[in-house]
Amino acid sequence: MSSLKQFQCEICRIVSENPIHWFVIECSDQKLSVIKWDLTAAASPSARHFCGEAHAQTYISRWFESVCVPPRQVLNAIRTQGSL
Repeated sequence: MSSLKQFQCEICRIVSENPIHWFVIECSDQKLSVIKWDLTAAASPSARHFCGEAHAQTYISRWFESVCVPPRQVLNAIRTQGSL
């Protein structure tokens, strides 16, 4: 008897046993990988699951805001100094 694995979207929290059009995202503070749904990738302990493109994009945008972009005041200071 096989057991079905359920996956939950990181954004809307919907649960699915058949996430056909979902995406898997693996990330660290310096790297983000987007993978079309793959059960092996989805089973990774570092995997995050998303029920569609829009929710994957929401996560990617949040990741950019929290990791890649310096605080707005720092970025504005750099622009003011003419370095950017």
